[in-house]
Amino acid sequence: MNFLKKIFGSRKAEEVIDDEDFWVWFPRHASAFFQVVKKSQQVDDDFLEKVMPRLQNINTQFYCLTGMCDKDTAELVITAEGDIKSFVFVEELVGRAPAIPGWKFTALKPPTAMDSFSLNMDAYDFDNNNIQFFYNEDEDYPDEINISLLYTGYSEQDQKTITQGCLLYLENSLGELNMATQIDELSVATGLPEGKDAIPIAKLEGFLAWREKELIEKYEGTRHDTKNDDYSVMEARDKDGLPVIALINRDLLQWEAKASHPWMMVVEINYDGSGRSGMPDSSINTVMDRFETSLEEQLPDSEGYLNLGRVTYNGKRTIYFACKEFRRSSSVTAEALRQLPEPLQVSYDIYKDKYWQSMNRFRAED
Repeated sequence: MNFLKKIFGSRKAEEVIDDEDFWVWFPRHASAFFQVVKKSQQVDDDFLEKVMPRLQNINTQFYCLTGMCDKDTAELVITAEGDIKSFVFVEELVGRAPAIPGWKFTALKPPTAMDSFSLNMDAYDFDNNNIQFFYNEDEDYPDEINISLLYTGYSEQDQKTITQGCLLYLENSLGELNMATQIDELSVATGLPEGKDAIPIAKLEGFLAWREKELIEKYEGTRHDTKNDDYSVMEARDKDGLPVIALINRDLLQWEAKASHPWMMVVEINYDGSGRSGMPDSSINTVMDRFETSLEEQLPDSEGYLNLGRVTYNGKRTIYFACKEFRRSSSVTAEALRQLPEPLQVSYDIYKDKYWQSMNRFRAED
């Protein structure tokens, strides 16, 4: 796109809407919006400030970008700003978009050719000529993709600007989906470590595609049947004497193919534990147990979803799932949470954790 604008804040929308309402509303204003974007005038006030509140009433993680693809086509990119659990909902929303003359709708920030993209921040230029990378290998985590970026002319004084510029350049170059799914750890280095070779950033896309293909081939078809697994109940008390109770699948924590299920989903259910040392009463405990069982039935181990265990402590139950993918797990969990009774406050998150390091505190000491 020749012109790119984004708004991070939003005013309260006049009414709560859903996907269907949005795609009824947008076409009514499509011609006027097209002229705003094409002229590149008052885009914030006359387009983004109108579209954004409606998007965020569908999902608070929805943001958008706009610009001209060519002289006859405007593009609306709906983005989740890297929030993995919201990717599937962005894709679903765009998938329901009607055909509107003069408009293209895109789910998540698309990749931009590295040799044609550049940006400027606080007098610093970022492009494929001044950014390189090197790969950080770790024999304890051989499947993890850990990348460090190198910026020519790096300055400690402007570390924040340079780091933001490098990461923003990479996100726009790789695209939002690739950035989130192909890299496990990403940093901006102050210099090249001894024994490392600086690689042109233009080669990063090919490197990541090769490593992704390698990982898929290595773990293709890998599944774990939890039916006969051993579980451990762990009990402890914090410094204030509050009990902590964990139920953990010990067999899974010793499984050597953890990287085959690289997405960690963490579900948190908050309840009223007052008067019971932070523990739930029997009725709340039953509701939470039924919810967890329902989630297991909809996300079975045979299809790539592993319930690693749960922790109950101080008014909160936390449930851990290792997942083969993130789209279905997010959709199913979001719908399941909507079915829980109102007094329970629930949330979930999904992030990359190939070696289930989120579970390290539950592993037996070597």
